[in-house]
Amino acid sequence: MPRNVSVNSGSVRFVQTISVGPHAFQADEPRVYGGNDAGPDSHELLLAALGACASITVQMYADRKQWPVEGVHVHLSYVKVLAEGQSDAKTGMVDGIEMGISFSGDLSEDQQSRLLEVAGRCPVHRMLTSQLQIHTNLLMPSSHFP
Repeated sequence: MPRNVSVNSGSVRFVQTISVGPHAFQADEPRVYGGNDAGPDSHELLLAALGACASITVQMYADRKQWPVEGVHVHLSYVKVLAEGQSDAKTGMVDGIEMGISFSGDLSEDQQSRLLEVAGRCPVHRMLTSQLQIHTNLLMPSSHFP
């Protein structure tokens, strides 16, 4: 069952303390945007979540199939891409993510292709490509998530 995530600002400009169960880490903005670069920025955290989910999903699948996956490397970057059906780069650009994956281990081309498909269906990938709705509510200062 997913744990709630808590994000709190502190006394240092833009530095956010993120808590997930017993884990705590920081997010910040790069110095070029006025932050202290005390942690990854929000976009980088999103890319990291997608990469981690894709890698773990591939590893779980390979374990079930008893395939010899020795390692998974995922490289992600944020890009602007031309929207489907658009021909004008000036008005038709949308947010995108480029994700490259490589595997180490004695895998056939068919196994690597299948693992690539599996990575594209990890839970975070499905969430990001779905009709995700975010409902934002005002909480009282000492409130917690339900």
